[in-house]
Amino acid sequence: MTLSSAEFESLMDTIRNFVQKEIVPLERPFLDADFNAVAPQLDALRQKARGLGLWLPQIPQEYGGMGLSLVEHGHVSEALGRTLLGHYVFNCQAPDAGNMEILIEHGTPEQQETYLKPLLNGDIRSCFSMTEPENPGSNPTWMSTTAVKEADDYIITGHKWFSTGADGAAFAIVMAVTNPEASKYKRASQIIVPTDADGFRLVRNTSVMGESGSGWASHAEIMYDGVRVPQTAVLGKEGAGFAIAQNRLGPGRIHHCMRWIGICERAFDMMCDYAVRREVAPGRPLASQQTIQNWVAESRAEINAARLLTLDAADKIDRLGSYAARDDISLIKFYVAGVMGRVLDRAIQTHGAVGLTDELPLAYWFRHERAARIYDGADEVHKRSVARRILHSCI
Repeated sequence: MTLSSAEFESLMDTIRNFVQKEIVPLERPFLDADFNAVAPQLDALRQKARGLGLWLPQIPQEYGGMGLSLVEHGHVSEALGRTLLGHYVFNCQAPDAGNMEILIEHGTPEQQETYLKPLLNGDIRSCFSMTEPENPGSNPTWMSTTAVKEADDYIITGHKWFSTGADGAAFAIVMAVTNPEASKYKRASQIIVPTDADGFRLVRNTSVMGESGSGWASHAEIMYDGVRVPQTAVLGKEGAGFAIAQNRLGPGRIHHCMRWIGICERAFDMMCDYAVRREVAPGRPLASQQTIQNWVAESRAEINAARLLTLDAADKIDRLGSYAARDDISLIKFYVAGVMGRVLDRAIQTHGAVGLTDELPLAYWFRHERAARIYDGADEVHKRSVARRILHSCI
């Protein structure tokens, strides 16, 4: 899709209005209960969004999506990030969005017919099963889950956790070692596993800061107890699991970072609105306090910088590819996550005790988005990676 600036701004106005009028009102029922409690209303909104042509903004038009560039979808992701449920309603939520991209690029026609089409239609959900409790997530080449060949099948055995959205998912994309004697970057493969397969066992939804969640809004621990799947379930070439995962992460980090900026903007608006309304004494609003004024100025500067940094990285990926933009991707990953944490903390502090409750979305974000500095590579890993390349260029 090629949109003029006027057409794109009109699209963004439509999306912003839809988010504010249709999705934000579902936040309170979601916070008061859980994801499954609002799933029927969300399904209705998904159909409405689809009818308005707001479906799959990240997916090419030939697959039923809007065909937006990474930069354009970045703006959409920011708008959707202002609410807890925006990406889900538009069917561009993690981990499904990444799994769609993997299936489009690496799936066989049979895999696309069985798994991609219903995923694009919103008929099913999926999960991505890589992280293991026994091994560090910061080293994705080190894993214990194995897929051993037997006749025409793989027998998958292993223990995974933090598989987001596994509760209610139709299938998992599992990272498992298929070639233990190969080099570390070619040992693992990505394999499709239906969640109703014998031996697939969802142990529990892991509690995150006291909240186990449900449905898409959860993170599951999974046991693969000798799960048997055909060797045709492998995605791409055997041993290409790490390379496929790395290709997925570049655009995925743009999606995440722009979503985080949307969270920042909503938290910032809430902070400013509360500061001018809430009085600390008759006639003395919070906004008159210098500390609050400093927080407002610092937050505005940091959010603006984060957005420009992310959109610049998205533009570089669009033009040159993820590998050429690898330093930019690392920079935004830790910088934007840090900005989000600071903005949320200031917004909560400004609201006082109510900021800690689920009367507002701030506490939910604070609980769940703290993970932004950990998943897809911890801050420290990205800082080390980009710093080493910068310093090496000085030699």
